[in-house]
Amino acid sequence: MIVEPRNRRFLSEINVVPLVDVVLVLLVIFMVTTPMLHRGIDITLPRSQSNTVVPMERLVITIEPDKRVYLDKDLVTLLDLRKRLDEAKALNPLVSVYLRADRRVPYGRIVQVMDEVKRVGIERLGMVTNPQGRVVEEKVLEPL
Repeated sequence: MIVEPRNRRFLSEINVVPLVDVVLVLLVIFMVTTPMLHRGIDITLPRSQSNTVVPMERLVITIEPDKRVYLDKDLVTLLDLRKRLDEAKALNPLVSVYLRADRRVPYGRIVQVMDEVKRVGIERLGMVTNPQGRVVEEKVLEPL
């Protein structure tokens, strides 16, 4: 015959070990996938020691050494770039644009692209640089 004690106490604590396991797995997944989110065209960026400011919505313009211009990952002409920037500005007046240009791109081409951004009326234009000791840094230039 089995005798049970009358003063049995119930365990009323939450077991947090499975919760911690799930949170750590989600953290690892987040850390692995985050660098792949905004991967664009590979270019050699100039170096800078500025701080970063990350806006909510952004468009990335990339200029390759052979002067080809990409909006996000789409090859565009300057006329197409102006049209697409105008559409983005109409959808969100506070849209930010980041300009990634290879250091071998002639300065005149960079000015042409910046001029197209300013003609549309987008005031938030940032230059993407590759600072010393860091992978990629983005700097937003405030309107003049």
